[in-house]
Amino acid sequence: MVYFLIVNYYASEYIQNLINSFHKFVNGDYQVVVVNNSPQDNGMKQLSTHHAIILLESPGNLGFGGGCNIGLEYIYKRENKAIVWIINPDTYVQDNVVHIIKSFFDLHPDISILGTMTETTNQEIWFAGGLFNSQTGAISHGNLLKDMDLAECDWVSGCSLIINLRNFHQCPQFDPAYFLYYEDFDFCRRYALAGYKIYVTKKIVIYHRPSSITNKYIFRKIHHSTYGYLLTLKRYAPTYILLLRLIRLLIYALVLMPIKPQTALGKLYGVLRYFYIFIIRF
Repeated sequence: MVYFLIVNYYASEYIQNLINSFHKFVNGDYQVVVVNNSPQDNGMKQLSTHHAIILLESPGNLGFGGGCNIGLEYIYKRENKAIVWIINPDTYVQDNVVHIIKSFFDLHPDISILGTMTETTNQEIWFAGGLFNSQTGAISHGNLLKDMDLAECDWVSGCSLIINLRNFHQCPQFDPAYFLYYEDFDFCRRYALAGYKIYVTKKIVIYHRPSSITNKYIFRKIHHSTYGYLLTLKRYAPTYILLLRLIRLLIYALVLMPIKPQTALGKLYGVLRYFYIFIIRF
């Protein structure tokens, strides 16, 4: 069985469009699991009455990784050899992806975490493989699939991340220390360091409306991304790199303050949160 795992935060309209694309293009055995991080989203309740989805109510907004963990635990208990496709609400498909996924893992059963080619609605490449330079702390992504259908990579985007549960002896989990942003990077690096294989492929393509949800909440978006970035550098980069990038963040925030105050304040709040948790509290 292939399970599509979607985390909702006031995105029921997008999820409706995504499910419509499943109905239009996808054949075969699959199940849609939605973790509702926004219990007040009445659109989600209406959606669940019209579609055969499994709706899991979160006790509150647990963030992306926290929401994924609820869904992963549910699926793992139900079918611990399933294929789980974590997919953003603001995406859609145009192929019979379930058939492609099953055929892919029949050929590559040793791959544990798989990213897909992700394109914008204008068919521009948005994600095709993540890279990490531990010596400089550079977290980037580029088109690793220019000359091949499949490439090993350092990380894949949580926008479209497929997990082959068959290879995991216990339920894989995102670190709850991350609320939003960089939890996908941390997830991939932890499991890569434990010996799990991570690849990206262009045999599977999804279409994405970048930041269509998070851009509604600029301050929160920048705050969480700044904190997640610093937490990630603390874990995976040298200390001097963390300090250099921290100084650059502060300078950039001050420069932005008169031009983009919400962005600047988000950066400063993310830095202050990092200091409070890792410097003051401990």
